[in-house]
Amino acid sequence: MLHKPAISPDTASVSQALPHDSATRHVAGAAFYIDDVLEPAGTLHVVPVGATIAAGEILAMDLDAVRMAPGVVAVLTAADVPGKNDVSPVPFDVDPCLAEERIEFHSQVVFCIVGRTRDEARRAGLLARITYEEAAPIVSVDEALDHGGEVMPDYAFGQGDPEAALDKAEHRLQGSIRVGGQEHFYLEGQVALASPGEAGDMHVLSSTQHPSEVQHVVARVLGVPDAAVECAVRRMGGGFGGKESQASQWAALAALAARVTGKPCKLRLDRDDDMAMTGKRHDFLVNYDVGFDDEGVIGGYDITYAARCGYSADLSLGICDRTMFHADNAYFLGDCRIATRRMKTNTVSNTAFRGFGGPQGMMGIERVIDAVAWRLGRDPLDVRKANFYAPGRDVTPFGQTVEDNVMLDLVEALEKSSEYRVRRRQVAAFNETSAILKKGIALTPVKFGISFTLIHLNQAGALVHVYSDGSVHLNHGGTEMGQGLYQKVAQVTADVFGIGVDRVKIMATSTAKVPNTSPTAASSGTDLNGMAARIAARAIRDRMAAFAAGEFGVAAESVEFRGGHVMAGDKKIDFNELARQCVLARISLSSTGYYRTPKIHWDRPAGRGRPFLYFAYGASCSEVTIDALTGEMKVDRVDILHDVGRSINPAIDIGQIEGGFVQGMGWLTTEELVFDSKGRLTTHAPSTYKIPTAGDIPADFRVALYDNQNREDVVGRSKAVGEPPLMLPISVFSAIADAIHSLAPGAPVLLNAPATPEEILKAIKAIMRPS
Repeated sequence: MLHKPAISPDTASVSQALPHDSATRHVAGAAFYIDDVLEPAGTLHVVPVGATIAAGEILAMDLDAVRMAPGVVAVLTAADVPGKNDVSPVPFDVDPCLAEERIEFHSQVVFCIVGRTRDEARRAGLLARITYEEAAPIVSVDEALDHGGEVMPDYAFGQGDPEAALDKAEHRLQGSIRVGGQEHFYLEGQVALASPGEAGDMHVLSSTQHPSEVQHVVARVLGVPDAAVECAVRRMGGGFGGKESQASQWAALAALAARVTGKPCKLRLDRDDDMAMTGKRHDFLVNYDVGFDDEGVIGGYDITYAARCGYSADLSLGICDRTMFHADNAYFLGDCRIATRRMKTNTVSNTAFRGFGGPQGMMGIERVIDAVAWRLGRDPLDVRKANFYAPGRDVTPFGQTVEDNVMLDLVEALEKSSEYRVRRRQVAAFNETSAILKKGIALTPVKFGISFTLIHLNQAGALVHVYSDGSVHLNHGGTEMGQGLYQKVAQVTADVFGIGVDRVKIMATSTAKVPNTSPTAASSGTDLNGMAARIAARAIRDRMAAFAAGEFGVAAESVEFRGGHVMAGDKKIDFNELARQCVLARISLSSTGYYRTPKIHWDRPAGRGRPFLYFAYGASCSEVTIDALTGEMKVDRVDILHDVGRSINPAIDIGQIEGGFVQGMGWLTTEELVFDSKGRLTTHAPSTYKIPTAGDIPADFRVALYDNQNREDVVGRSKAVGEPPLMLPISVFSAIADAIHSLAPGAPVLLNAPATPEEILKAIKAIMRPS
């Protein structure tokens, strides 16, 4: 079932399993990140200092001792902001760059120290004397629901009459599940280096997924036009959504320090500060009401997702909307209502994270499917298959028809290759004879929509040059965070010219090269930027072909670019020689490319439209063992079959699937965020926050690509692969619940995520001693 694409003779790079463009440099430690860039002479270092309360007013700040401390060059407060003190990514909210009067969360930045060294600046921060009038913080979703605080209005959509459908259903269940948040834990923390130029210009290196957003925010804070700010990034040491909107504050503070001091200024957050001061994946309280028949087919459904958004809106509008878009996962829900509440708390504003709300949406319906199966005494996989989208049952709750549905075929292929039915019987037999260790198995699907649901973000630009020696300069609006985007777009560009990818020079993303870019997010990086680069490259190739046709007396359409050569009739010339001749003939070998995603539209007030160009599909089968005395858990085996369309680079795609699965497994099993009653994040370092390690990767880990060309006209007929794999490990969570369920068949399993040993023990206690 491993996808082995046929390579046409004129294809040099696309569909080849080529290595990541920086793989060797990553391993050798030679890949430059921002903290590796040589610092300009006189570079100063910026250290933000956060509040020691989570809610209240600033009554007084005495920073005299800070200013007098050794190595301190400047101290910055909100009074030093020349423009607007706002780093919010949305126009309807305000998110202060530096707190002014009110404190909204613990560790909110109150002032910054600019020092000759980071160490001197950090030590100076301890000398501050700040007086607060502390208020009782609202920390949890439950507290926010009780107090009615929201960062934006409630929102719902659906279809039919769910109340009537629930009332007439043969069976009806109500329940809830808590779905935890997640720390991004990128290897490279938040960092920016700002260098002042003449006439108020500012050059910013930022570890960001959204250079244009950094440009806008820095310009806003400094009170200058966007054109006065250039933001660039060659690569990030991980992003996962945490650098989509939240890189802007740190870049703005570095730029503010550079403006005030007239010197280059670098801000690099300490890991503890990074975890305390930056947002996480949204955690949710999910309440559901479901009606179904004897086969488990859902006929009525009402579900509400209450999200902890933090103290400001940030990207919660789009994140919670995407939760709703994926509340169906792969299932037709009949008459349904899907609602969200976006709750305000005195915690750091939660933000984008791989999947952008979709994983939380899927967790809700997958718990429901398991609960229905437990009630009916049926295999959960049979209930899943009975509810899949199918002809005549193919319209989502938001009105989009599922046109490319391969879910049943994919799941049945995995069911067979993973030997699910045989292993299900083996698991049951094992549990019959084992009192303490219990096994569980689950096979769960993923259907993930591809496109930004904020429609205007579905656009991209690229800039391509061909030099006289035949080498190619490639720049586009996408950013590289380890996911292989640069490599894939380079492969696409190389194929247009019929040359090897080694001839394509990948350049840093810069707002001075490609303006008004969208973030590298929503799994759309290759779709958008690959198409833009292809359009730009084709424009240059067409000019070269027209010149060659005139030179050799053939039709331009007959000119072929292949294998590093250009064929025109019976003539053959090296690509680099044709490039040289084009320059001599004054043929432009530079072009921009622009692409906007077709077909998509979304009417949010009506709750209807087509927000996604297509869906990516996948499924995973996981087998686990739990210890019923300690709550410990081990993943024994994982089988994955995932749809990436016609893969541009199978090696990178498989790596993304493996990495996404393990990161999602961490979210659902070990990565627990804990805030105390004072609003302090107590899991703010690797010592208290457990991400998966090499030892957590299943020893038996089988990944295959589903052979399925994308029906939509996207680059290479591929499909996005960045985010969908993160939802595959829902099968691990369901397998844990299945193991617990074996202790009391027929009873509901009240397991919350993440399924830490403590949560597993709580669920075991509840099922063995129901109240």
